[in-house]
Amino acid sequence: MSFPKIRLRRLRSSASMRRLVRETTLSVDNLVYPLFVREGSELKEPIKSMTDCFHFSSDTVTAEAVEVAALGIPAVLLFGLPDKKDEIGSQAWAETGVVQRSIKEIKKAVPDLLVITDVCLCGYTSNGHCGVIKDNKVDNDATCELLAKVALSHAYAGADIVAPSDMMDGRVKYIREALEENNFHDIAIMSYSAKFASAFYGPFRDALDSAPVFGDRKTYQMDSANARQALAEIALDIEEGADIVIIKPALPYLDIIYRARQRFDCPIAAYNVSGEYMMLNSAGEAGLLDKQQAMLEMLTSIKRAGADIIITYFAKDVAKGI
Repeated sequence: MSFPKIRLRRLRSSASMRRLVRETTLSVDNLVYPLFVREGSELKEPIKSMTDCFHFSSDTVTAEAVEVAALGIPAVLLFGLPDKKDEIGSQAWAETGVVQRSIKEIKKAVPDLLVITDVCLCGYTSNGHCGVIKDNKVDNDATCELLAKVALSHAYAGADIVAPSDMMDGRVKYIREALEENNFHDIAIMSYSAKFASAFYGPFRDALDSAPVFGDRKTYQMDSANARQALAEIALDIEEGADIVIIKPALPYLDIIYRARQRFDCPIAAYNVSGEYMMLNSAGEAGLLDKQQAMLEMLTSIKRAGADIIITYFAKDVAKGI
């Protein structure tokens, strides 16, 4: 009787063997934890649409940031919810805005924790759109000018990385020029380069009260059917000065992450968005799967596809479990 020379099961024979030959490793070093800050004081309010996520005020978010840093997570991503909204989202670049104050408090409490800030207008505009509305449409260039103001206000407050998420054409160039002209040469841009018009943003929009009051975002966020266009968007953002690019969402677009990894050398981030997060949480709470195991499997798939960085609401769970 002849025996096969190659038995791949030998490499799966024990936990230690599997660990030794594991090709993809999920590390806390590559995680970013999103945080929601809103106006008020002494706030830590549960977000109904997102399990174990909270709205913080600028005075309470520091304790959360300290915990995140103690877990070894290197960065947080701040989203702001103002108490007043207007047609152009003017609170987004206010010197005393909630994000600007939160940046200062976090950097004071945990100087080494990287603070990334979302640069967009949807949470600040009364219409819920990501830009300036003219003739019932989002005006691209007028919006870019305001986004540059937002990014600059975050840089002055002490942000390490600014992350434009609006999907306006040319906004990375506007932001890079504004930063350079004001001597913020070391502020990195993490651009949402391939952000798709997705059904998976629902819980987040509830948390930030940012759903459009009319129409949708399909004229600026990407068509979910397009892969080549996603690569073109990424290439343009890199050319304009992006240091890191984001693909969002993650799970329905693992192919985009993979293709981007094959083509581009810059760091690639994937956003494991609120709908993906709550889909798994809901299944876990219903007893349909092992939430911890499914979480690690899901995040590992994103890393295996080629993401260097994963933005995820599971970051603390991963850090506690690894």
